Amino acid sequence: MQHVDAAPRSSRAARRASIYVMLIRDPVHGDISLSPIEAAVLDLPDVQRLRGVKQLGTAYLVYPGALHTRFDHSLGASALAHRVVAALRRDGQHITTGDENLIAVGTLLHDVTHVPFGHTLEDERRLFPRHDKGTRLARMLDGELGDGLVRLGIRAEIAALLGAGDGALPAWASEIVSSTVDADLLDYLRRDSRFTGLAHDYDDRVFHYFTIADGRLALSMAKHGMDRPDARSEVIQLLRMRYFLTERVYYHHTKVAAGAMISKAVELALDAGVLTESDLLGLNDWTLLDRLQHSGEPAIAALIGRLQRRELLKRGYVVSARSVEAGARAALVTRYHEARGARRAAEAALAAALGCAAGEVILYCPALTVMKEASARVVTSRGIGALNDPIDPAGAEIRALEERYAQLWRLYLFVPANVAERAAAAGAELFGHASEHR
Repeated sequence: MQHVDAAPRSSRAARRASIYVMLIRDPVHGDISLSPIEAAVLDLPDVQRLRGVKQLGTAYLVYPGALHTRFDHSLGASALAHRVVAALRRDGQHITTGDENLIAVGTLLHDVTHVPFGHTLEDERRLFPRHDKGTRLARMLDGELGDGLVRLGIRAEIAALLGAGDGALPAWASEIVSSTVDADLLDYLRRDSRFTGLAHDYDDRVFHYFTIADGRLALSMAKHGMDRPDARSEVIQLLRMRYFLTERVYYHHTKVAAGAMISKAVELALDAGVLTESDLLGLNDWTLLDRLQHSGEPAIAALIGRLQRRELLKRGYVVSARSVEAGARAALVTRYHEARGARRAAEAALAAALGCAAGEVILYCPALTVMKEASARVVTSRGIGALNDPIDPAGAEIRALEERYAQLWRLYLFVPANVAERAAAAGAELFGHASEHR
């Protein structure tokens, strides 16, 4: 990082500032220039903590290069927020430098509530509310993070941009930070592809399609009253990348197994009273694993020891959308994803039946998979609608991608290798479906 000048300490000064004070070389986007207010926020301790939180959790066990962090991603997303604003200006929108800086800061902070292995703990095992849905942000805004934003004179504006209050900025500003096709998505698609070594990308032309329609962020799919197939193709490429990364990286069975072991260890630590959700906001990946390993709880230490030696639990039982119809899938999710007690009881019963120790049988039953990006707002020759509008004659490809995405759902039983065969039979008896894994 290259500091050029000290950051101003007031919102008014920050809004006037048009020069950058920090230049950072990013491996994905090249040089990123930060305004004074962005540089000041970047140096806040809660943002710096994200340097120790890997973007892809345990994916490094499959893709060794996947060591990029939430910090890297937040910085990149902030840079792309500037690009979206630039595109909106080209589209004729008047956006002040001060408002642009606030949007960039909001994007820089969009993952500040992330805990180590957050998606695993929140989305896959549902131990906590999602980082952007619970009370975590409000608590942080009442703490050191909020104090820092108060000193910079932007607390209220940033709270509003992140959905924790009312503010003067319009809805489209928040949607650049978090919506469907947003700065977050545009960064992590490229960043995750780059660091996993997968040769996928989208064309920068996609930035030219951003517009504002009825006060909301949208993608323009028409020009001079005619629909643009090329615009639709570029946006569909984003959905293809999203699907591909989900299939190859986010839902890779080894990553899932390792993540399940960490989430089970965290659950046992919560039950034992040696860890709380608030504790996680002061930890990074390494300090969390160290705390778990030295928790004084043998079952927790055993799981983390296995992880560090890469002695992962194996797939003993697997079913997917291929063999479980939609209604039965939803019932399994209701019972074993949304009801922590039912999942824990099933794990305990299976462990006893298989002669395994506590924590050695882990039931992984995630929520149903939905491709939210397919519902992005678009402007076509017919007016404002959704990208996956069923009346769109060109929507068949999008609906096919949505269906393929839904088919990625899996329910797993992870067990020690020596009981995997018996686990397949036990799982079939409990869940009513034969295992697909052989």
